[in-house]
Amino acid sequence: MAGSSVTVDLSQAMITAHVAAADWLVVAPSLITILGGSLCLMLRKHTSLQPKLGNAFLGLLVLANLALLARVLDHGIITMVMGNWLPPFGIAFTVDTLGATLSLIASIVAFCAGIFGSATVDATGRRYGFYPFLLLLMTGVCGAFLTGDIFNLYVWFEVLLISSYGLLILGNDRIQLDGAVKYGVLNLIGTNLFLIATGLLYGIFGTLNMADIAMKAAALEGAATGTLATVAALYFLAFAMKAAAFPVNFWLPASYHTPNVVVSAVFAGLLTKVGVYALIRVFVLILPESRAYMADVIALVAIATLMTGAIGALAQSEVRRLLGYVVIAGIGAMLAGVAVGSTLAVSGAVFYAVHSIIVMTALYMAAGVMKLIGGSYDLRKLGGLYNKNAAFAAVFLVLAFAVSGLPPFSGFWPKIILVDAAFADGRAWLAAAILLSGFLTTLAMGRVWIFAFWRGGPEGTPDGELATATATEGSASLAGGAIWVPLGILTALVIYFGLQPEWMLELSTQGASGVVEPLGYLRSVFGEQG
Repeated sequence: MAGSSVTVDLSQAMITAHVAAADWLVVAPSLITILGGSLCLMLRKHTSLQPKLGNAFLGLLVLANLALLARVLDHGIITMVMGNWLPPFGIAFTVDTLGATLSLIASIVAFCAGIFGSATVDATGRRYGFYPFLLLLMTGVCGAFLTGDIFNLYVWFEVLLISSYGLLILGNDRIQLDGAVKYGVLNLIGTNLFLIATGLLYGIFGTLNMADIAMKAAALEGAATGTLATVAALYFLAFAMKAAAFPVNFWLPASYHTPNVVVSAVFAGLLTKVGVYALIRVFVLILPESRAYMADVIALVAIATLMTGAIGALAQSEVRRLLGYVVIAGIGAMLAGVAVGSTLAVSGAVFYAVHSIIVMTALYMAAGVMKLIGGSYDLRKLGGLYNKNAAFAAVFLVLAFAVSGLPPFSGFWPKIILVDAAFADGRAWLAAAILLSGFLTTLAMGRVWIFAFWRGGPEGTPDGELATATATEGSASLAGGAIWVPLGILTALVIYFGLQPEWMLELSTQGASGVVEPLGYLRSVFGEQG
């Protein structure tokens, strides 16, 4: 009737309580990067303004993620549901220590890349979108780390992939287009597998909320077999492609050496780690029984990835291709943590992901400096870099030790944790593969040091002859802080996490506990009923 009134109890369908002001930090990374990317795009013709504007927003992103991590550590896991719909109907952002930590580290790396790019990306690259693409890439990366919805994870993957395509072909060289085709085809296949698996998962559980799926999967009899096993296999293949795990890793060394070196640095640091993060979320948090069922397969893939990466690095003479294989070897170490699946193992994988994000970005930046000083990425054409810049030689040696897992730098601790976890799980062969891969990586990085830094000149010339003649090459490009400040920040983090690992060990352990024993995660989404 026209005059009647109906009282609707919105509390049964929607969250009626006001959101705490500090909890809006959950969506701050996405808002900052979207706004910053849009503004940079509108002002793309003002090439001199692009670095200032882009780096200002990347700096705000670091501050927002730092505040978000502090909020999570202080108040526990935070959940915000879009439209105030009660879970699982609304799309949820659920931020735990794992997601907040990786989002912070990713933003620090992107900020350093933005500064480095101000010296290495020319006016044409700025005009055609380096900073808008970088900011929108970070929208996808941070969104993937912070979402609590499996389909939303797919959406953020798409955002970061679209942005990465733009960065990959920035410059429009033939080799870049060739690398983009290889990169695009494999990621397109992986994305379709991801979408198919997500559709099947929704058909089984009728929900896409990660916490809801985790509860329903735990209550499902025979959860490790049948249709759910097929879904798990599809997810593993999809995320293995994105993480560049064996045998679907050939796209990475075929494409990461083609763009501007700062783009390669961002890709090496961030993109494959999002794939590893997705594996941890799906196989440890959502489908732990499927992970246990597939543990031996995941372990074999981890070993093959470790060996492929390390041996491939030994076979390369182009520095960026060599570093691409080092990235792959690191992915194998993280997969070893997923294969074991204990809190110790997952914490080792998380710590290794943080270490790899930092050190691989720094190594690609160092490769760019090698090119500026020595004029080439080819080890056969490099030599005498120690005589040209001893400080840079020391920085590179620190990074080489770190990526090889040698003390006292950041790569040592996660490898020790992963080896310990593998032995505790009765997988001595997995521990041996991690150690052997580290040894081979040491040889590969030692080869770079000897050829590029220690010997006096390039191949075929008397030692020292060319080093003196080209001692000032690239000095103009190396002037100022835009090259050295970001490289120095990342190297300082590598040293700090090696000498003072307690803080990162605590964050990694807390992040791992939240996915291995997800009661706190479930209660954040559903309250005490979780």
